[in-house]
Amino acid sequence: MLASGDPIGDVEAWPGAIERFMDEAKAHSWTPAVMGCSETGGQVWTRETGLDALELGDEAVVDVADFSLSGRAMRNVRQMVKRIERNGYETRVRRARDLSDAELERIRRAADAWRGTDTERGFSMALGRIGDPSDGDSVIATAHKAEDGEPGPYGDLRAVLHFVPWGTDGMSLDLMRRDRSADPGMNELLIVAALQASPKLGVARVSLNFAMFRSALARGEQLGAGPVLRVWRGLLVFLSRWFQIESLYKFNAKFRPRWEPRFVVFRKTRDLPRIGFAAMQAEGFVTLAVPRPFRRRTARAPRPCAHIRPVAAGEHEARAA
Repeated sequence: MLASGDPIGDVEAWPGAIERFMDEAKAHSWTPAVMGCSETGGQVWTRETGLDALELGDEAVVDVADFSLSGRAMRNVRQMVKRIERNGYETRVRRARDLSDAELERIRRAADAWRGTDTERGFSMALGRIGDPSDGDSVIATAHKAEDGEPGPYGDLRAVLHFVPWGTDGMSLDLMRRDRSADPGMNELLIVAALQASPKLGVARVSLNFAMFRSALARGEQLGAGPVLRVWRGLLVFLSRWFQIESLYKFNAKFRPRWEPRFVVFRKTRDLPRIGFAAMQAEGFVTLAVPRPFRRRTARAPRPCAHIRPVAAGEHEARAA
């Protein structure tokens, strides 16, 4: 039974939600686990339940007041954004409630068409919908470029970023989709546009993404890193061919965020392989049936004892009558 992130609501009320979660897991004999909770969340979980916690990675959070494209550290992002703007692209950043139904429908259809695979991924970060009537506070950033000749199936729309509310003064990146024929750098362009528009939207902090094992990747490439850390980093780079571990870290690092540690909360160390497998299923990386070592055994029907007489056909109906 996986929980994603922290409980929603006042921190003082978290213990009540956690108690209900644990009761539900116990009632079904499920293994409880939490993926990607904050340090505060991890402290509450371990205090209230006796579970253990292990650092899983870091979430990239940009403080809007500190963000700027100036400086050497932002040179690559700045040059990319300027180049795309010179190619005729423009951006719009609005609350979902400020878009017409027709435009929301066009964005939904484009986002669905631009998906790279049939498998939806992002259990720990994704909302899973766009333009729902109850999501008016969500923020949608779009990139547009008018083409010569006949317009495409989605008009001048070329890329979409969708952010969901994070508390009263933040938003979290939920979805990144772009037309494959558009210029490279659409995601960088829209993230910068969203950060620059955030003050007018009342947004003070923006969560970009979760980078698994970020500290190991960062420390492993530093001068003086030990052999064990270098081997661990090499393994993570190898696994990045399938799980985008390194690429997500490097993409987030472009925007100079602060890194907020995130934790996995678990009951026993021997549960970690099962939890990891379940998390990979939730994220869409594993779509196969659960192998036997991870499947809980089902109780077999007891064999009838010698003194139990089989019920003849129709006998139940006779008794009922």
